[in-house]
Amino acid sequence: MPTLLIADDHPLFRAALRAAAADAVAQLRVLEADSLDGVLAALEEHPDVDLVLLDLHMPGNHGLAGLAAIRAQFPAVAVVVVSANDDPRVVRRALDHGAAGYLPKSSGLEELREAIRSVLACEQWLPASLRAAVARAQSSPHDRELAARLASLSPQQFRVLPLVAQGLLNKQIADRLQVQERTVKAHLSAIFERLGVRNRTQAGVVLRELELSDPSRQLEG
Repeated sequence: MPTLLIADDHPLFRAALRAAAADAVAQLRVLEADSLDGVLAALEEHPDVDLVLLDLHMPGNHGLAGLAAIRAQFPAVAVVVVSANDDPRVVRRALDHGAAGYLPKSSGLEELREAIRSVLACEQWLPASLRAAVARAQSSPHDRELAARLASLSPQQFRVLPLVAQGLLNKQIADRLQVQERTVKAHLSAIFERLGVRNRTQAGVVLRELELSDPSRQLEG
């Protein structure tokens, strides 16, 4: 029985995704999370998750950082990005960072069902309306290099990186992750080398390059 994790902070949208998933796949197990921390905890608790439908702008996730975190820590899990942002350049970036598909929030129920079926069948999926534009969108060499460097981090190193970006000290990171401070220092040395940076500030800048603006919040403003 395949397992799906729906990651979105809007209960009504989660309900719509759950209904579409139930129609798309028989005997599907569905889990839910409303924050990036909840997603990572659910994946830790349920290693059999096959697919995550990931909102780009849920609490704790600001753009592609959550996608990169899942790909680094749980590489066997397929991720379909779900977003109100349908800019082909953003879709291209998501695919370059390891997304198995991209689902605009304006998609109809049949597209939701098709996306779930396709990715569970190990196929990449994009809505028909975006395929030509995304095919024309050029991958940035810098973004491809960034994706490769982030993918080179171990799961534990990727757990350290966002805490560094938040400005936490080594002891605070060690307490948060329940490891020795010397272990954090060793992870930092490896992170700096693999990301090609010299210090904590530069490491934080690398992570912030994955941030994206949220069109829905821009409209609210």
